[in-house]
Amino acid sequence: MREPQSKSIDPRSLLGGRALFPGDEQYDVRRRVWNGMHDRQPAMIARCGSAAEVSAVLRWARSEGLAVSVRGGGHNVAGSAVADNAVMVDLALLNAVGVDPVAMIAVAGGGALLRDLDAATTTHGLACPAGVVSHTGLGGLTLGGGYGWLARKWGLTCDHLAAAEVVLADGAIVEASPDGHEDLFWALRGGGGNFGVVTKFTLRLRKVGPVVHQTGVYALARAAEALAAYAGFAEQQPLDLHTVGALKTAGHHRWIPERLRGKPALFLTAGWFGPEADGPGAIAPLFRSVPPDGRLDQVLSYADLQALGDCSEPAGNRYFTKSCYLSDLTSAPAAALVEAGHEITSPLSSIDFEFLRGAIADVPDAESAFPNRSAPYIVTASAQWTDAGEDETHAQWSRQAVDRLSPWQHGGAYVNYVQDVRHQGTTHLYGDNRYHRLATTKSCYDPENVFRHNQNISPVVAAH
Repeated sequence: MREPQSKSIDPRSLLGGRALFPGDEQYDVRRRVWNGMHDRQPAMIARCGSAAEVSAVLRWARSEGLAVSVRGGGHNVAGSAVADNAVMVDLALLNAVGVDPVAMIAVAGGGALLRDLDAATTTHGLACPAGVVSHTGLGGLTLGGGYGWLARKWGLTCDHLAAAEVVLADGAIVEASPDGHEDLFWALRGGGGNFGVVTKFTLRLRKVGPVVHQTGVYALARAAEALAAYAGFAEQQPLDLHTVGALKTAGHHRWIPERLRGKPALFLTAGWFGPEADGPGAIAPLFRSVPPDGRLDQVLSYADLQALGDCSEPAGNRYFTKSCYLSDLTSAPAAALVEAGHEITSPLSSIDFEFLRGAIADVPDAESAFPNRSAPYIVTASAQWTDAGEDETHAQWSRQAVDRLSPWQHGGAYVNYVQDVRHQGTTHLYGDNRYHRLATTKSCYDPENVFRHNQNISPVVAAH
């Protein structure tokens, strides 16, 4: 029922020590987010332990005329979890995950991380398709879409959302599902954090087993021919297989040839999610025509696969990400990618790419707010560094790497990877028709644009 209480309650009396203000002992710890570029000072941090507490905090913030930001995992590259002089609704305490293995359903709190979800589900041989870094927040990932290893086989994280408990801007607590608040449910699957605070996600699960995982590394001088082989293979790969690539500085692992260590290189990686015995044969054609300079073959649990990228993206480093969709990976865009790889300005940076489609494209376009389902490839130039004095150098490399690909871009961008402010509040991400429907839904559920610290969708429909 949409029945917000009319009287606001001071969070200090409701939350006690869980309401943090500048100068409090835990304030600086809780205001930090994953991307160290964002050093912001909220007016208050509200560490909420229930939907009712979130409701009370929102009503109080509105009564005080304060803006609101929402922290799930704090992993968004744009730092949208924290804003100067705003109330941060911190959901970290709402991280419990319950699993019904018979119904193949998980119910996760709005502050759960992917590692919380994986820990609860994989013990039952189950998983929800999700991202590839386990300290990512489940909430932001789901609301923005949710690419990951299982997306081609089973779809995005948002495609597995069965229901959501949402606290609206006026403090009302509602459940959005296919049977109630249908427009809100549609918008939550791809529209980002524009419509309310999701305090509970009900997610459908899939069966998972061991993953056959193989990676090949190539000297950059051989990258063009390896990319041609990758494109031909990836566009024909079965749904049980997902292959990704990266241009980055090679590490010092034993399986990497010594002559490549510390130098820019191309990595191609395959994950097989079908019967384990069939994995090596299914992956073999990827490396057959252009054998890699070094190769690592292993079989991983799904939980271990999900944690592989954790160490390479530590909290507190500085990040700038720019992405685009590509229509193809023929010789010209492949050459542009390789050139951008030559120009990487930080040994921590990378250009990541993968062929999409599969189950992502099988979902009818009108069923969710998530756009660009037909895009063949996604490319992400992820700059990472530690020295604040180098911010513009590395951010500019990321922009230029994607700008090089302009002639072959498919259009649009993935909302979870957008960091440049010039794209906020535009139809660039969604296209005119989808944006108009999102704005109409926003006008219904958040007409005052309380939830505006995000890739914002304006409730003012007439302006678009």
